[in-house]
Amino acid sequence: MTIVDNAVYVDGKRTITPDTLESTYEAVREHHGMAWIGLYRPDTDEINSVAAEFGLHRLAVEDAIEVHQRPKLERYGDQLFVVLRPARYIDETEKVEFGELHVFVGPQFVVTIRHAERRELHVVRKRLEDTPELLKLGTEAVLYAILDQTVDEYEPVVEGLQNDIDEIEDQLFSRDPAVSKRIYTLSREVTEFERATGPLVAMIEQLKRGGDKYDVDIELQRNLRDVLDHCVRIAERVEAFRVNLQNALSVNATLVAQQQNEEMRAMTQVSLDQNEQVKKISSWGAILFAPSLIAAIYGMNFEDMPELKWHLGYPLAILAMVFCSSVLYTVFKRQKWL
Repeated sequence: MTIVDNAVYVDGKRTITPDTLESTYEAVREHHGMAWIGLYRPDTDEINSVAAEFGLHRLAVEDAIEVHQRPKLERYGDQLFVVLRPARYIDETEKVEFGELHVFVGPQFVVTIRHAERRELHVVRKRLEDTPELLKLGTEAVLYAILDQTVDEYEPVVEGLQNDIDEIEDQLFSRDPAVSKRIYTLSREVTEFERATGPLVAMIEQLKRGGDKYDVDIELQRNLRDVLDHCVRIAERVEAFRVNLQNALSVNATLVAQQQNEEMRAMTQVSLDQNEQVKKISSWGAILFAPSLIAAIYGMNFEDMPELKWHLGYPLAILAMVFCSSVLYTVFKRQKWL
């Protein structure tokens, strides 16, 4: 259903609830009231119909047809075109879900175009209809209430992101390998949230500057300052989130580097220990090799070997073995291979 809610208000009270856009146009002209038309993903013909009736600016209409607009406020004479990005935090997936809301505001009309499944404007309309003295102030009161509701819905998102960042700070020093991915994912959520909330401060300040020029009720201007204060606090907290996550990435990189260094040191120590063992084995092998070589040669029982019938051959062979082994042992000991 394209038309979500459609009403004509006179003196702050819902007077007529037309079924069609054409009926709304006629009722506004007849009763000189204020039309509030709520549309959900309308087609081009419906947007063009509203644009033709209320004289919406061509550029604003083009932006309303194209979704995925960034938050902004544009003034065309006595008309305003506002783009907002409502948000809500989904705790199960630790994600921020964003909507998109386009608002046309003129002296006698408010047209809201919603591009998300959530019905956040239903709350705004009920609040205003329950306080006719506020709704009686006109279309500026509707815009204020929409801004106020959007900013109020940012608060749970801020708290959800804060909770995630607190968990990440605890998770950092537990050496959880999944923390890097979580930091990166949360950084993207914070960046997207910053894009949604950041422009609001300048937008509301722009509305404040036009308050006196366009004769906006003084009470509404005070309420708008309160919304601005909330926006500034949210913007500051979001900026702090971004800095904290950057610091968390740096700390995580440092901890990962330390862990890798510790592992490298451990591997180096193992390698050194293995080298020491190899040295000892090689040294003893060399020590045993010399006697083995002498014994092997002396044991060759050839007739023409004079040492075979030499009376001093055996003790000299033993002595040569002990001497060679002692020399090699002394050399390896001095080299600290043994």
